[in-house]
Amino acid sequence: MALIVQKYGGTSMGSAERIRNVARRVARWKAQGHHLVVVVSAMSGETNRLIALAKDVSPQPDARELDVMVSTGEQVTIALLAMALKDIGVDARSYTGGQVKVLTDSTHTKARILHIDDVNMRRDLDRGTVVIVAGFQGVDEVGNITTLGRGGSDTSGVALAAALGADECQIYTDVDGVYTTDPRIVPEARKLERVTFEEMLEMASLGSKVLQIRSVEFAGKYKVKLRVLSSLEEEGQETSGTLITFEEDKNMEQPIISGIAFNRDEAKLTVLGVPDRPGIAYQILGPIAENNIDVDMIIQNVGHDGTTDFSFTVNRGDFVRTKKMLEEQIQPHVGARAVEGDNKICKVSAVGVGMRSHPGVASKMFRTLAEEGINIQMISTSEIKISVVVDEKYLELAVRVLHRAFGLDQA
Repeated sequence: MALIVQKYGGTSMGSAERIRNVARRVARWKAQGHHLVVVVSAMSGETNRLIALAKDVSPQPDARELDVMVSTGEQVTIALLAMALKDIGVDARSYTGGQVKVLTDSTHTKARILHIDDVNMRRDLDRGTVVIVAGFQGVDEVGNITTLGRGGSDTSGVALAAALGADECQIYTDVDGVYTTDPRIVPEARKLERVTFEEMLEMASLGSKVLQIRSVEFAGKYKVKLRVLSSLEEEGQETSGTLITFEEDKNMEQPIISGIAFNRDEAKLTVLGVPDRPGIAYQILGPIAENNIDVDMIIQNVGHDGTTDFSFTVNRGDFVRTKKMLEEQIQPHVGARAVEGDNKICKVSAVGVGMRSHPGVASKMFRTLAEEGINIQMISTSEIKISVVVDEKYLELAVRVLHRAFGLDQA
């Protein structure tokens, strides 16, 4: 008998019939003698609908009130799933994030989990009840409803698994595992039976939509066994999905590259003619960080005539706000010549723990792109990944040729 946390995304909860399918799946696990905690997202499209409604009322909705509003999507699905389970004879009880309670900081729309009270959940599990928890949400220390940011239900699921010491956290989504790249771009992409946490963390940070990055960080930190599965497979046709492991497989030769990740939601900003002096990077990036804007790749060019150019990337959704901040506040303060921006770029990355022991990965990647006439604008590397920024129009071509160049289409 195991304690299992299952998380079902918006597609899995997208209709009454799909919710009944989830209930039947949960009931089968329960019938095998397992204790179950089920974390659910809002119905597919519901959070977007609520945000659009809020912006119809106020172009810049108050963050606290927005959290109050968007958290209602999960409140609907936890109740519906509990009803569906009870209808087939399985005792179930639903909880909002505040009822659990999932204690967070007070950063509305992007809150971070501080502590989870497991008393109510353990009491119900001891009684044989299936516990259903609203993902994506919590409360701060004074009781304000908070949300964890888009994709936060994955984080909720992993955090609950960590708090309960679960035997496994299963993330059910609309794909049956982690692939070498997006099959919609490369039909020959293969499902991976296992990947390391390091690789999954890189893939999530580089744009892979299978798992939210914070959930992978949580799983790695607290050693939560994590598995990605599909909730759309027919009964009896389920696969074992993809297991995210803590260590590399020592029993077989590790492929050099495990996958090609990409992210369309990128924008590049360049501050031209920055005075080349100590502390200039902080003067540019400090105010941006204070405004809760994440910076990704950073390049500072070699100085000429006492000045340098400073480039970095941000999420495309933060592009306009960041450019305005640079032009109105930072450029006059640091004495830069100008600010340029490009929101038509993308990031493509090769990821694999195998590159640690295989030299020449970067040169092979750069040669492959050059042969297709794809210009590289920025480069970033780590021990297990190489990322490049290229023009957005070359994204799919870059992914296809790199996938083939590293033999990822070979079984």
